[in-house]
Amino acid sequence: MTRVYSFSAGPAALPLPVLREIQDELLDYQGTGMSIMEMSHRSAAYAQVIEDAEATLRRLLGIPSSYRVLFLQGGATLQFAGIPLNLMRTGHAGYVVSGHFAKLAWQEACRYGQADVLATSEDAGFDRIPDLTGIEAKAAGLDYVYICQNNTIFGTMFSELPRTGATPLVADVSSCFLSTPLDVERYGLIYAGAQKNAGIAGVTVIIVRDDLVDDGPALAACPSYMSYRRQVDAGSMMNTPNTFGIYVCGKVFRWVEEQGGLEAMERVNRQKAALLYNLLDQSEVFTPTAEPASRSIANVTFRCATPELDRAFIEGARERGIEGVKAHRLTGGMRASIYNAVTLEAVEALVAYMEDFERTQRSH
Repeated sequence: MTRVYSFSAGPAALPLPVLREIQDELLDYQGTGMSIMEMSHRSAAYAQVIEDAEATLRRLLGIPSSYRVLFLQGGATLQFAGIPLNLMRTGHAGYVVSGHFAKLAWQEACRYGQADVLATSEDAGFDRIPDLTGIEAKAAGLDYVYICQNNTIFGTMFSELPRTGATPLVADVSSCFLSTPLDVERYGLIYAGAQKNAGIAGVTVIIVRDDLVDDGPALAACPSYMSYRRQVDAGSMMNTPNTFGIYVCGKVFRWVEEQGGLEAMERVNRQKAALLYNLLDQSEVFTPTAEPASRSIANVTFRCATPELDRAFIEGARERGIEGVKAHRLTGGMRASIYNAVTLEAVEALVAYMEDFERTQRSH
């Protein structure tokens, strides 16, 4: 079997042991005589799957009993609407616009109430996290403050969370979920599309504090299916959930736990990121695109001097069995997404190719 090194931003690499487990169980899940994909979501066997997934996630993150865990469909993008529909009780929220997806979330929230931009780095091309000076004062009295904690496209991430006082902090953590320890109690709600670090496309994990769902949705127009209260009461099963996707999430959560948990994940992730940033900072061919103080440990973005050189690099990577390094269409250039399942060996192979590419270009 020949597998490439995948640096895709999502759907992203999965741990090889998890893929092998899934392969082994695909036709007969633990002696049931059927695939997990054929099994009723109301069966006792499947109830154990989703319960184990939640229990493992709670252990990994230290989720307090005062928070609920949901496994929903619709991708993280659906929550751009779901959050204001559920939480905008006075019709007034605040957004930190640090990248493309944060901007989309803010624009969606404007459909349901007043959504203030509390800080933005758009004028700098989103190459950094915005200046958060005065955020706590601006947050006073708002229904929530929203951030995208890691910006997949632009390769930036918050090194410190904004202080919001009594106002709940809401965070899209899709591309940094499970990559470092996370203090759940600093947030009112966090959510993540699973396809980056937690599983496969089609599942969105939501962790929300009880008091934010107790009274039901903020807006009467909220569709029943998007009501956090209804989904909590139904155990994420108002309709047939993404049974296979939740099953994969559970496998990934177990794998993270077996590696030593989030502290171990962070150590390796920072090691991988350091290899790439050290090369980029010394390079005469590659230019890193994120400001150093805002650099992501999940998505490393860079480019060459010309689009032609970028294309040559991407084509050469493919010839080496290195896939997924082409950056988002909004930015051009390259991006290495080095999520938990991307091995140190994979990053070392990418670094070796980058060094070879640089030597070739400097000799011309």
